[in-house]
Amino acid sequence: MIPQNLPEILRTSSHKYPRRTAIVFGQKKISYRHLYETASAVAGGLTELGVQKGDRVALLLDNCPEFIISYYAILMAGAVAVPINYMFKTEEVKFILQDNQASCLITSRAYVDMAEELRLRLDSLKYVVTSGKIKSGIPDLNQLKKTKSRNLTPAFINPDEPAVILYTSGTTGFPKGAELSHYNLSSNALDSLRAIKVTHRDAFICILPLFHSFAATVCMNLPLLAGSKIVLMKSIRPFKRVIRAIRRNRVTVFVGIPSVYAILKDIKLPVFLRNFFIRFFHSVRVSISGAAALPVETLKGFQRRFGIPLLEGYGLTEASPVVTLNPLKGKRKPGSIGLPLAAHICLRIVDEKGNDLPSGDTGELLVKGPNVMRGYFRKEEASRETIRDGWLYTGDMARFDREGYVYIVGRKKEMINVRGLNVYPREIEEVLYQNPKVREAAVIGIEDPHKGEVPKGFVVLKEGASVSEHEIIQFLRERLAAYKIPRTVEFRTSLPKNTTGKVLKRVLAEEESRKRRA
Repeated sequence: MIPQNLPEILRTSSHKYPRRTAIVFGQKKISYRHLYETASAVAGGLTELGVQKGDRVALLLDNCPEFIISYYAILMAGAVAVPINYMFKTEEVKFILQDNQASCLITSRAYVDMAEELRLRLDSLKYVVTSGKIKSGIPDLNQLKKTKSRNLTPAFINPDEPAVILYTSGTTGFPKGAELSHYNLSSNALDSLRAIKVTHRDAFICILPLFHSFAATVCMNLPLLAGSKIVLMKSIRPFKRVIRAIRRNRVTVFVGIPSVYAILKDIKLPVFLRNFFIRFFHSVRVSISGAAALPVETLKGFQRRFGIPLLEGYGLTEASPVVTLNPLKGKRKPGSIGLPLAAHICLRIVDEKGNDLPSGDTGELLVKGPNVMRGYFRKEEASRETIRDGWLYTGDMARFDREGYVYIVGRKKEMINVRGLNVYPREIEEVLYQNPKVREAAVIGIEDPHKGEVPKGFVVLKEGASVSEHEIIQFLRERLAAYKIPRTVEFRTSLPKNTTGKVLKRVLAEEESRKRRA
């Protein structure tokens, strides 16, 4: 049975597993009972402060227990949580706070000066709360716990009410706030739990930022629903600390992004240390990759080295976010994003006119299910354009195979039109990753006076590797049709990425545009 709302997840687990550890953060351990009672007390404090049902309350915090406590406290108070990327600069944070008219911002010492500046600049932002005691005049979470009124009753929460507003990465224009309901998020957590057979005996390691939809669902809501342990890390660095945490806490579910698995696949160790290093992962029964496309070579290399199933999935913020996953039990297909996460998540692949396409043909991927967002916050036109007749138009180009497995070909807006022929960057990137000297690769379309557009490749080589542009292009010629071959390949020391490791192709495209204008 799907929990009625997100606070119900935490309440139920706290009753079933009161003494079980919910969060491990360094040497600190928090039980389910303590987590629930603390979040409940903070919820009362927020209400006493002036936060009302339906208010937006923003979170600007690194990975820490206070993020999880605040997230659930906001929801218990009947308000809407708005996690913000802690790497954003002042004006970026201002845009989000202004867009959703947040009345309160919960933050830490690292960002309190920015928060105070924004409180003075934004009429809608009435309160700033800090995760710990910083200076007088600014309330902190401990103070909120103490001010809880005994007469306060928990807010009634309808499952269809908004729970969280998550801002998309803004690949086209300004970011938009995807409004996700309690039912959207709780159903997606439950479907994910069933897909990877999670129980209260599991332990998840959370190295991804909790402000991101993938980490919030798979590394927070899911384990809390199961009564599992969350081994929370502030950062993936230093990686030695992560490895020690896996062994010390007997982590069973490793959740990462493609760049993490690429590091693990290629990490160089003396022969006598290799088996010792692999034994640190002995407790891990399953690993999951999301947030960006997983190169086939990375998947195969990781599984060869560690012998752990690596399940590639697919999701997007607007779908809470998990849509598909390669099955834990059954056939897994490298290069595929797998099958629908649950029977009630429906997929279609359509042409430009909305007609369904047969298996093997490429078109836009559509999603329908309980995980699909309510819409973009206060953006009716954009919502109508993205959700039509209950179907979420993802903007991703994909195809089915005969067994119903889905393969993502690329973004609709990234498709390259070479003299009327469609070229999908992902296909070229997958071939580039097959080159043993290539560590990272990206392909975009650039203008061409004769062909309309042509591909251009960007490559980051492995440490100590050396290869010429001609050799890379020749490598591609032996494996791809002539019209798909990039005109040029540019070598870089790194590629621009967002916080989850997804390559920001719009940044590469903007750089190319500036070069042409210069």
